[in-house]
Amino acid sequence: MRAFGSVISYDASRSIRRVYKKASVQMTVHRLNPLKDPRWPEFLARHPQAAVFHTTAWLEALYLTYGFEPIGFTTSEGKELSNGVVFCQIRSWLTGRRLVSLPFSDHCQQLACGPQLDTILESLLHARNAERWKYIELRPLSGEDIVKAQAGFASSDTFSFQRIDLRAGVDTIFRGFHDSCVRRKIKRAERETLTYEAGRSEVLLKKFRHLLLLTRRRHKLPPQPAAWFRNLVHCFRESLTIHVLSKEARPIASIITLAYKNSLVYKYGCSDAGFHSLGAMPLLFWKVIQEAKLMGAEDFDLGRSAHSDPGLIAFKKHLGAVTTDLTYYRSPTPRVKDELPEAGTSWARQALARLPDPMLAYTGRLLYRHLG
Repeated sequence: MRAFGSVISYDASRSIRRVYKKASVQMTVHRLNPLKDPRWPEFLARHPQAAVFHTTAWLEALYLTYGFEPIGFTTSEGKELSNGVVFCQIRSWLTGRRLVSLPFSDHCQQLACGPQLDTILESLLHARNAERWKYIELRPLSGEDIVKAQAGFASSDTFSFQRIDLRAGVDTIFRGFHDSCVRRKIKRAERETLTYEAGRSEVLLKKFRHLLLLTRRRHKLPPQPAAWFRNLVHCFRESLTIHVLSKEARPIASIITLAYKNSLVYKYGCSDAGFHSLGAMPLLFWKVIQEAKLMGAEDFDLGRSAHSDPGLIAFKKHLGAVTTDLTYYRSPTPRVKDELPEAGTSWARQALARLPDPMLAYTGRLLYRHLG
């Protein structure tokens, strides 16, 4: 782990020295360091499918917090990139050495297609044994090109993915909310003396982390490390916003959003269950949506939800979100779920729920560097 402002010193610029013939064209796959290569952010700015999880800010936060090494693969040569697939290399004595695109990211569309994608995926499969990767995982928004490539990747996990189209007027968006589950709760919350704050100060981060600890304890899971959120604030700067609602100076609901291009991404949310009846979380999302409209955002990415969490899926649907399936792909295909669950077995989760706050937070610091 490195402190803020430290120099990223590793070298990931070497090429994979294997050449394939695709459609009678020879292509070599090259490695690049997206944190150092100026072509990467320029490429993202041009590519219509580039998202917040491709950015150097996200990749740097992953590296600073967990030591996950970002690596890009491309068939492009010269001064300008025309394709690329970005991964992080995870080295863990607990869960193994593996290549993931990308850890702790809801989705990461491969920014390559056709023969270029096929060549990149084949080169990675050939390199897997030499690099000692336990597996290679892709987390695209759309897996159509992966299926077409037929490069040895198979479905490994599925989630519900939801987003809100913000191109409509605010009145139309509000009417799209579920009447009793969202609109009435917003009106109830507006009658309360709730204070709304937004920014990225240490004070707001402290309020968020307090609520996060309450929420993760309620779910019998450890919270993500404090360093992760500090690094996100440091790396994203004005593109990250912490939103907090408080009742009489007591924080009761908070979410973190990330902005990139014309999209706003909801990444983390937490609350005090003792105040759920006030409708703070629906009101908070409504305030964020109105702010996003003022910023010119056209899309509100609500992220993935596990199918084992129907309550969260229903809440997002009640906000008027469109739901699609999100499928992850892995090679080799796992025979069983071989990565650790977020907090292990049910007995371990029960034990976690009984830990004092400092120990629960310490468990998160130890655990998350092995996940992703």
